[in-house]
Amino acid sequence: MNTQQIGFIGGGNMAASLIGGLVSNGYPTDKITVTDLDAEKLAYLSKKFGINNTQDSGMLAANVDILVLAVKPQHMRPVAEAAGLAIKEKKPVVVSIAAGIRVDALDRWLGGDFPIVRCMPNTPALVKTGATGLYASGQVNISQKDQVESLLRAVGVTVWVENEGELDAVTALSGSGPAYFFMMMEALEAAGIEAGLSQKTAQLLTQETALGAAKMALESTETAGVLRERVTSPGGTTERALGVMKEQGLSDILQTAVLAAKQRSIELSDELGGE
Repeated sequence: MNTQQIGFIGGGNMAASLIGGLVSNGYPTDKITVTDLDAEKLAYLSKKFGINNTQDSGMLAANVDILVLAVKPQHMRPVAEAAGLAIKEKKPVVVSIAAGIRVDALDRWLGGDFPIVRCMPNTPALVKTGATGLYASGQVNISQKDQVESLLRAVGVTVWVENEGELDAVTALSGSGPAYFFMMMEALEAAGIEAGLSQKTAQLLTQETALGAAKMALESTETAGVLRERVTSPGGTTERALGVMKEQGLSDILQTAVLAAKQRSIELSDELGGE
């Protein structure tokens, strides 16, 4: 991918994260260009990463091999329509990281028949531990898929899905997922304080326990269920706590929550991608 010119329309947190990941992995800074309406943001990104910047989005779009649309979903249509005029001849692979914008809507706004990869990253990408679901339109070739995967792997793990509808499930699970864990961490910290710990101690123990459990799961070949059983001694404290969680229906609550998030993702896609 090191011969490819990459352009970012939008210089927000996710774009900055992707740019930072590319640069830290050794990608040539002279092959990365970003544009944004905020001149101060452009100057900051250029100074921090040593990349090119411009406020001429049309010129940027016309001269790249990979065009990353990193704008808010509600701003995507005018951005895509403007970009489509600039790239209609070259037709670079277009990468969208905007939640809720389906490929057919984006392709229509661009002008039609574009190679498009739709991505659903999550906020841990900001600290290079992200999880991203990707879906490619039929116009995307194998080389372009490899290029886009390398781009997103700069900030974490990537998973391709065969059907675009699966991205609604990705959104519900990993896209919204960090908030679920933050909420559980809040609850555990509060419980620790109620049990007699200081706020500082409860917070640190909660954070390190969450990190340790995730690290164990990532490095193990066993399922989460097997790992749970291994730390649950018969008649012990963990078994007592897990019994309460089961009694209170924790699994059912989480399943219902994820399915609700998936339904909302579908609704937003319908709203955002209309004519």
